[in-house]
Amino acid sequence: MSARVFLELLAREASAVEFEGPVLAARTAGADPATLAELEEAKLAALRVRTLLRRRARREAELSALFDSAGDLAALRDLDAVLEAIVHRARQLLGTDTAYLTLHDPDRGDTWMRVTDGSVSAKFRTLRLAMGAGLGGLVAQTATPYATADYFADERFRHMHHIDDAVREEGLVAILGVPLKLGARVIGVLFAANRSVRPFTRDEVALLSSLAAHAAVAIDNARLLQETRDALEELSQANRSLNAHSEAVERAALAHDRMTGLVLRGGGVEDVAAVVTEVLGGSLVVLDDAGRPITGGLGGPDGPGPGRSGTGRSSDVPGTGRSSGASGTGRPEPDGPAGACDDLDAAALAEAAQSSRALGRTVRRGNLLVASVDVGGEPLCTLVLRAGGPVADTDQRILERAALVTALLLLFRRTVAEAEGRVRGELLDDLISRPGLGGLAERARRVGVDLDRDHVVVVVRHDGGRERAAFWASSRASTEHGLAAQRGDEVVLLLPGGDPGLLAKRVAAELSASLGRPATAGACGPVRGISGVTAAHREARRCADALRALGRAGEGASAAELGFVGLLVGEGRDIETFLSSALGPVLDYDARRGTSLTGTLTAYFGTGGSLSRTAEALHIHVNTVTQRLERIGRLLGADWQEPERALEIQLALRLHRLSEPAP
Repeated sequence: MSARVFLELLAREASAVEFEGPVLAARTAGADPATLAELEEAKLAALRVRTLLRRRARREAELSALFDSAGDLAALRDLDAVLEAIVHRARQLLGTDTAYLTLHDPDRGDTWMRVTDGSVSAKFRTLRLAMGAGLGGLVAQTATPYATADYFADERFRHMHHIDDAVREEGLVAILGVPLKLGARVIGVLFAANRSVRPFTRDEVALLSSLAAHAAVAIDNARLLQETRDALEELSQANRSLNAHSEAVERAALAHDRMTGLVLRGGGVEDVAAVVTEVLGGSLVVLDDAGRPITGGLGGPDGPGPGRSGTGRSSDVPGTGRSSGASGTGRPEPDGPAGACDDLDAAALAEAAQSSRALGRTVRRGNLLVASVDVGGEPLCTLVLRAGGPVADTDQRILERAALVTALLLLFRRTVAEAEGRVRGELLDDLISRPGLGGLAERARRVGVDLDRDHVVVVVRHDGGRERAAFWASSRASTEHGLAAQRGDEVVLLLPGGDPGLLAKRVAAELSASLGRPATAGACGPVRGISGVTAAHREARRCADALRALGRAGEGASAAELGFVGLLVGEGRDIETFLSSALGPVLDYDARRGTSLTGTLTAYFGTGGSLSRTAEALHIHVNTVTQRLERIGRLLGADWQEPERALEIQLALRLHRLSEPAP
């Protein structure tokens, strides 16, 4: 039998047992010892060749698997996916029970368990290895692979209780660790481990080391890619921020240009506020120097405000708190600007405005943004924006610019109002002091005052705040097409209207609110033409003085509303009006019913308020007197016997008796 048979066995990759066949067959056939020795030698050589071929085939398979692993790792971009692929492929290549990977922590100077495959212990998955501690710490410290067939019996590395406890809990016995290196730097350790005793061959150590080399590159590539992504994201974010900032700056510049253009075209405060709410959204209130609304409730596209009413521009009366859409009292309508400031009370709003003026910028109070401007240390205007959403710093600059534009507009209007006020004041002063001066009616027409209509003269007495009172009166007169003048310590107004008492009350209330102290107003009218203004002024002055003398400072009234005092101060001594005011219901009752309630009143007061003596004087029963007095009380009111009212009634009775024709 020839040794060729062993080549055939090698060619068909026969098992090791089959190589004994030719030797047994020759021995059975009675081959001589030399032939048997030759066959035995050929068998051993063939088995060595078979072992070498199988080793090379396995090595080729391992290298192919390693190549595939390198390709797979190179294709991955996410660091977590790369790490998981590394430990999974290590476990497959070496056929171990588990594989895991630790990474170096430069901040703490140790390595920590990053990812595992096949692990069952929570404690093991959170393990940290100090440099030189345990097998992994030794690999990380020396940058050299280490393998142990029996971890707990191996004394080549330093055992630590917490490490041994975690390894024991995981049930590991045989462990192989190889370093993950980038150049000379160790970034981690790759492990393959078994739960039974198993020696690791040099080929397995080399295989895991090769995988670790590819893994280190893949980890570094993934890290660099992630850093590049992070850098690109930061750059993208910076670019977005830059674009947003550029847009905000452009929006702020556009808003400023629009506001400036509005002012140059004669726009008002409300127009500027409308631009702000259009650009920023929300709702806006503009307050004057005393914290009263000039405009309010203006809402942008996203704001809660009611929007522009279209009733006209506000603040033809800067500093008065009145707008063209406001009620006649000069106070905001119930659904007006107050809603935009509901989040702050008056004290908090004043504090926010003061802070804004001190800092020179917008301040935030909850959902409100407050920007305030002062001139010469005195507040001029405050803008309060209820934001409809997030407001950037550049948007706050828009509010600040709007506050400055509003302040300039108010200053301009104040200058115009002061100039016009001087013209109107000089005219009214001439109407009072020099009614015979020529051209007064023409001068009045030039400032929009028609002296042929009914007017009321109002004289206001106040203590302090002379300039503010004069400015308020000028603004009010300009708005209502009237005249105003400061004469000594009094403010005089000539306003269209026919009810002097009502106008006096309104003027007293509004000016008192503006000054923050009582302002007392007397009024007379209506008058037409030039000739009646001087006398009306004298009567209005006496009314104002009488109110203050009566302790009614801060009120407003005409002579007709002052009772018998009105007779004294009234220029025309209107007795009929006084009688009607004091005794009218009783006189009318007597006239309709033919009764004598007037006589009963005269007798009652003449006897000092005695029921019995009144009955005697009238020759009637006391009960009849009582019944008449009760009826008088129903006609005149329950307070008819109060001292001041009783005095008026007695004076009216005397005047009535004097005015009756003699019998």
